[in-house]
Amino acid sequence: MTIGLNDYLVLSTLLFAIGFFGVLLRKNTLVIYMCLELMLVATTLALVAFSRFNGTLDGNVFVFFILTVAAAEVAVGLAIIVALFRRRQTVQVDELNALKN
Repeated sequence: MTIGLNDYLVLSTLLFAIGFFGVLLRKNTLVIYMCLELMLVATTLALVAFSRFNGTLDGNVFVFFILTVAAAEVAVGLAIIVALFRRRQTVQVDELNALKN
């Protein structure tokens, strides 16, 4: 029994769906942020699978750039979440909906 492209794509789709519904249904900004990262991992998995089964390195190059952008996103995103928590003392989206002091 071998693992084929369809297996990787099904796993990638499941991971992306979990992340997508996590973003839509959760109220905690940290959990939403983790779900966004899960969606990025799902897309990188699909790109690597396509690259592997096509015999090219194109998908791997895209993954390198995605991981670079994700690292910058983590730094900026966590800094924003920490700043919001320091200002409002909460990370719940419902309580952060207004941009007032």
